[in-house]
Amino acid sequence: MAEAQSWTTRRGSNPRFESANEQVVDIPVTPTAETRQHNYYSLISPNAVTIGIIASWYFSNIGVLLLNKYLLSFYGYRYPIFLTMLHMLSCAAYSLMAIKWLQIVPFQQIHSRRQFLKILALSAIFCFSVVCGNTSLRYLPVSFNQAIGATTPFFTAIFAFVITCKKESAEVYLALVPVVLGIVLASNSEPLFHLFGFLMCIGSTGGRALKSVVQGLLLTSEAEKLHSMNLLLYMAPMAALILLPFTLYIEGNVLSFTLEKGSTDGFMVFLLIANATVAYLVNLTNFLVTKHTSALTLQVLGNAKAAVAAIVSVLIFRNPVTVMGITGFTITVMGVILYSEAKKRTKGTGH
Repeated sequence: MAEAQSWTTRRGSNPRFESANEQVVDIPVTPTAETRQHNYYSLISPNAVTIGIIASWYFSNIGVLLLNKYLLSFYGYRYPIFLTMLHMLSCAAYSLMAIKWLQIVPFQQIHSRRQFLKILALSAIFCFSVVCGNTSLRYLPVSFNQAIGATTPFFTAIFAFVITCKKESAEVYLALVPVVLGIVLASNSEPLFHLFGFLMCIGSTGGRALKSVVQGLLLTSEAEKLHSMNLLLYMAPMAALILLPFTLYIEGNVLSFTLEKGSTDGFMVFLLIANATVAYLVNLTNFLVTKHTSALTLQVLGNAKAAVAAIVSVLIFRNPVTVMGITGFTITVMGVILYSEAKKRTKGTGH
C-alpha cells in the first residue's frame, strides 16, 4: 500500500480537515500611524495632552535659548555658525524620521524648479536670521535678546508695506509705538549692552519678519504650499549647505576643534546633541500646539514666552537688570499684545 501511495496522497499527508462548522479567522488590518496616535491619545485625558504639549513648547523654546547662551558665552564654544549648521542637520534628520517613519504629516514633494528656488530663497533668509540670533547670544543676555525679539511685529509691518505695499489700520500702527518705545528704554538702561550683539539681534528679528512676509508671498498657490513640517524638511538641509562654506571660512578650525575636544570631553558632545535635538523640538512643538489648540493660542504663548525666558535666564545666569530695563521690556510686551488684538479686530471687520 505504501508503494502504491500516489503523489497526491503524499502531498496531502498533512491534510486540512474541513467541516461544516469551520470558522474563518479574520486577521485584523495593521493600523495606520494616525490610528495608533489616536488610540494612544485616547488613553490620556485631552486636557492632559494639551497641557503636556504646551509645557513641551515652553521647555523647548526656552531650553534652546539657554543652551545656546551657555555654549556660546559660558562654556567657550565660540562657533555660532557651526552651531546653527548642527541645528539645521538635526532638523533635517528628525524631520525625515517624523514624516517618513512616524508619518506625523503626509509627505509632500517639490513639484517644480521654481518651487525649489523659492524654498532655497527662504532657506537663505532662515540661515541669516538664526545665525544672527545665535551670534547675539554670545554678547547679550537672554533677557535683552528676548526684549529685542519681541519687536518682530514692528519689522513685519515694515516689510509687508515695503514689499507688498500692504497697509494696516491706524490702530495697528499705533500699537507698534509702545513696542519700539519699550526697546529704546530697555536699550538705554541695559547694563551689558553690546553694540555688535545688538545689531546681530536686530538682524535676527528682522530676518524672522522678512521670512514670514516672503513665505506668504512666494508660496501662494495651492500647488506650491507646503505644510510647515515638510517645509522644514526641505529648508533645513538647504540651510546646512549654505552655512557650510561660511563656517569653514569664518570659523576656520571649527571641525578639528570640535572633534579633538569631543574625543576628551563627553559633556560637550552631550551639550551639542541636546542643543541640536531641542532646536528641532521647537519646530515640532510649534506644529503640535497649533494642531491641538489654535494659531491664536500659539501667538498668545509666544507673547508670554519672551517674559518667561527673560525671568528664567536672569535666575540662572544672574545677569544684572535695572528697573528701567524691566519697564521697557514690559512696555514692549504690552505693545505686542495690543498689536495682536488690533490685528484681530482689523481681520474681524474685514479691512
